[in-house]
Amino acid sequence: MTVLTRWEPFREFSTLQDRMNRLFRESFDDTGRDESLTASSFAPAVDVYEDEHKVTLKIEVPGIEEKDIDVRIENNTLTVHGERKIEKEEKEENYRRVERQYGSFTRTFTLPATVDSEKVSANYDKGVLKIALPKKAEAKPKQIKVNVGSDKAGDKTLEAKGPSKAA
Repeated sequence: MTVLTRWEPFREFSTLQDRMNRLFRESFDDTGRDESLTASSFAPAVDVYEDEHKVTLKIEVPGIEEKDIDVRIENNTLTVHGERKIEKEEKEENYRRVERQYGSFTRTFTLPATVDSEKVSANYDKGVLKIALPKKAEAKPKQIKVNVGSDKAGDKTLEAKGPSKAA
């Protein structure tokens, strides 16, 4: 089975920049290491797919509590904002490596005109936020039945408008 992964050429530069920023903060900042671990922001991965009834977004946000996620629609724009907080139970000096990203995130999506923003729903389960964006009824495809043979109603109208038999 082949798996496709999104290649982001600048991800390593971002990681390097975060590490350099952390190094400078730790060296020259006396406010403590706690802020250096939580100061970055991140963009969670999102899958977007569409069928004839709705557009669906699945956003990976594990470790974020439901109360720390905000979903809004304003001016045909969907905005998802949240924050992953560092656990205070562990002391930072015990960490050997920190790869999980902490801090706040904001993702915005311009909604197509076919979405019915009054019927949007969101569900959070097992670290995945699923947002269902139903389509408006007029935007859904409609199948037209094709009749075979003559149209009886159309024939009667033609007869009624035919020549009169007044003599």
